[in-house]
Amino acid sequence: MSKGFIRYEIKNGVEYASVYVARRISGKKINDVTWLGRVVDKQSGIYRNRERGTFRYSFESGVVDIHPAKPEKLILDFGDSYFLNKMLTKLNFMSLIEFAFGSLSDTLLSLIFYKSLMGGASCYAQAWWEGSYARMLFPNANLASQRISEMLTEFGDEWLQRAFFKEYLQYISGQCGESVLIDSTGLPNDIRFPLTAINNHNGTINSEARLVLVLERKSGLPVYFRYAAGNIVDVSTLETTIAEVQAYGIDIRHAIVDAGYYSDKNIKAMRANKVSFIMRMPTNRKLYKKLVSEHSDGLQDAKYLVKYRERFVYIKHVEIDLFGAAGHAYVALDIDRKHDETKKYMYANYDNLDVSFDEMNAAMKSKGLFVLLSSEYVETYDVLPLYYQRQVIEQVFDIGKNNADLLPLRIHGVDTFRGHLLIAFITTAVYILVNKSLHRSDFCALGAYRVLRNLKCKVFDDLIIVQEPNKKMNGIAEHVGLSFPLKLEI
Repeated sequence: MSKGFIRYEIKNGVEYASVYVARRISGKKINDVTWLGRVVDKQSGIYRNRERGTFRYSFESGVVDIHPAKPEKLILDFGDSYFLNKMLTKLNFMSLIEFAFGSLSDTLLSLIFYKSLMGGASCYAQAWWEGSYARMLFPNANLASQRISEMLTEFGDEWLQRAFFKEYLQYISGQCGESVLIDSTGLPNDIRFPLTAINNHNGTINSEARLVLVLERKSGLPVYFRYAAGNIVDVSTLETTIAEVQAYGIDIRHAIVDAGYYSDKNIKAMRANKVSFIMRMPTNRKLYKKLVSEHSDGLQDAKYLVKYRERFVYIKHVEIDLFGAAGHAYVALDIDRKHDETKKYMYANYDNLDVSFDEMNAAMKSKGLFVLLSSEYVETYDVLPLYYQRQVIEQVFDIGKNNADLLPLRIHGVDTFRGHLLIAFITTAVYILVNKSLHRSDFCALGAYRVLRNLKCKVFDDLIIVQEPNKKMNGIAEHVGLSFPLKLEI
């Protein structure tokens, strides 16, 4: 085989060089071409290209580096990652994650930042990380798509999750009281694993797993999560959920739960654990029908009228026997709800000859009625504001699904499912913490991230230069007591 030769050519007045080495394949001659780049000193054999920088080349010695190329200069999305990192550091949340997850922290935090700031399938996390200041914050993150499933499995480890909750529950203990909200939501999926099952929830049938969430009532911070198979009904999960939270040393003294948790077993269990409660009573229970039958006729009396926000509701307090112990029922009639439900019923049944007048009257009489139960006496004007704090947990479920990538599920096993839930849980907590810090500003957390993403930075060999923030960006930073630097050392 020939030793080869160097071919020189001039383009736009600049001389370039390439190495040609001839060889034969099946008797046919071909040339292997290696690009050398721009000619610096032809006599001394010195060349330069972007990949190698300045180097010397000869057939005898090959390539000898003289001045290796400097790393590629970067322009990165800066403002959103910088802001979130500073906020979590200020809130002492970063140290919590680093202590609980150790060497996995860079990867976990990168995923949390990705879910918070961008969202989407985890397989795109590395592409986002490469264009974000997060790559400078978390240089040891391993976000290769083939590793994501393995990392989720690691995050799903029971002992790792216990280590996290031990630190997290201690972290939020100063911000939380002893009153919690408990509810569950379906996670629809078609994954073939043990937790996917058919569920009929309020007449809606889905193939799903169930997520049970415990929320602190006043702060709105998530406290704990559990999961169950899709065919496990809510009523079966309450006792275990309270027991697991208490096992972490969280002292629950009051719980607000939905009608799905109503049962003699759950009520007796809460009483045994000295947990007071308030819940809505299902309409298909004998006690509900008895209370409505005995108290609905005289309910529309001005002495029972209560104003809650923009609603007027008649509420009558009744002392009852609740599975062998004293309890309190609140028979209520919502005026607006009665109007809406009656109108809907009439549209559906006005021309229905199979429905008698008596049946129609009985059906319309029940519209707008509901019954709340409490283990302790609550003034009638306080019972609705207390119970409807349960809506906070619905908002947190929405945050998880819309801002923490809880859905859709893209996992293939129980361990990866657990890891996915943990990341969604932490991301949800992060969103709420940042959102609380932005209270009374013009932005929610998501809006602030969108604005701040447009603040870029340029990365040089030994420093980062931040571009000029605009008025909105400065306003967001000032609201939380931060400022953007001109430059940062690497």
